[in-house]
Amino acid sequence: MIEIKDLHKSYKVGKNALHVLKGINFSVKEGELVSIMGSSGSGKSTLLNILGILDEADEGTYHLDGVPIKNLNERIAANYRNKFLGFIFQSFNLINYKSALDNVALPLYYQGISRGERNDRAMSYLEKVGLAEWATHKPNELSGGQKQRVAIARALASHPKVLLADELTGALDTKTSYEIMDLVQKINDEGKTILVVTHEEDIAQMTKRIVHLKDGVIINDEKVEQVRAIENV
Repeated sequence: MIEIKDLHKSYKVGKNALHVLKGINFSVKEGELVSIMGSSGSGKSTLLNILGILDEADEGTYHLDGVPIKNLNERIAANYRNKFLGFIFQSFNLINYKSALDNVALPLYYQGISRGERNDRAMSYLEKVGLAEWATHKPNELSGGQKQRVAIARALASHPKVLLADELTGALDTKTSYEIMDLVQKINDEGKTILVVTHEEDIAQMTKRIVHLKDGVIINDEKVEQVRAIENV
């Protein structure tokens, strides 16, 4: 599903170049639930941006579902993001003046799906995350956990190949974090490929494989015995 080979990325800082990713080799099979860990400055955000087609590597190759991701103009990049990827952010990134239903339906508008189908699909995903009765509520009327569930429903509604979650529990308390991870595990159990960037060890243990980044290189990549979140709620 994801195949990265010898990936390098540098940024200019003044007159100098900061080498952030230093030859990353990384693959993810369909249906995997993988966490990416690393301290600030390790390169995990840069890697996630490249995986999310928000940035491009200087060297190396990236294939997503067999499609080479290279030298894309913004229109094609946006099309690939819509087609392949669902994003979940720590800050939720919901539109405050729109209802939960409208927030979930928004990506489908950009896919050219009719209003009726958009709303039907959005409601079905709100039901999936347990928020059907909150469909007409705006984000400021929702708790942090509820906002993240709306964000997950929005990410799923466009039927992405891969979910990319950036610190999805970072703004939540422990109990709510585990409830969100229980939902993520259930989505993965249905076969969805999910990558979770986190700095929290207990959250990483709820995935099936942990990749550790340090100073722009992968220092460890191992499958783990998954801890089920519901057992800790």
